[in-house]
Amino acid sequence: MTARMRLQPEAIGMGMTSQRVRDRLIERLREQGIRDERVLNAIRTVPRHLFVDEALAARAYEDNALPIGHGQTISQPWVVARMTEALFEDGAQPKKVLEVGTGSGYQAAILAALGLEVHTVERIGDLLRTARKRFRNLGLNVRSKHDDGRIGWPENGPFDAIVVTAAAPALVDALTEQLAPGGTLVAPVGGSGGQSLVKLRKDADGAIERIELASVVFVPLLSGMVD
Repeated sequence: MTARMRLQPEAIGMGMTSQRVRDRLIERLREQGIRDERVLNAIRTVPRHLFVDEALAARAYEDNALPIGHGQTISQPWVVARMTEALFEDGAQPKKVLEVGTGSGYQAAILAALGLEVHTVERIGDLLRTARKRFRNLGLNVRSKHDDGRIGWPENGPFDAIVVTAAAPALVDALTEQLAPGGTLVAPVGGSGGQSLVKLRKDADGAIERIELASVVFVPLLSGMVD
């Protein structure tokens, strides 16, 4: 299931943002173990160069995190792919997903391109306003909110899946409580000294299974709001 994006000519790309360059990224992701073709196709389709500053567009399809201002980054494509793929493992078919930390909007766009009902929360108003413009330009129906991501979006929960794009020393109870039975939460956990990408599965009785997926580096999950 894939959402339809109304791509403008600049989204298709030329030169260093061309489809050939994107296809090379997809091959690198395959070599690094990403297997879900739905996820790979979404990453091939969503124009990552539109989610970074124009001066960094030539680097958009490198497998690296890039700065987006306000001390934040757009995540490395492999990390985006692995977090997204984890939501569909073990036969899971999520429909409604919460993203904590909109940032550039790229992770939310990948989720929306997969046909999910995406709700995303961002604490930095300037980043959220820019991300909203990108969603509109790409024709993506993403619901967004300027708020403290640590409290999630309880009035729209529960969610089949939750993706947290910043690291906390421990999992946030408010977020795990908004995960529906049978749902999956993926988040980086740990401090500046080291973080693990963790997947939680909540069973029908509310019991939670924790699986560590990889070592990662994310910006910290902060409380409060910034305009």
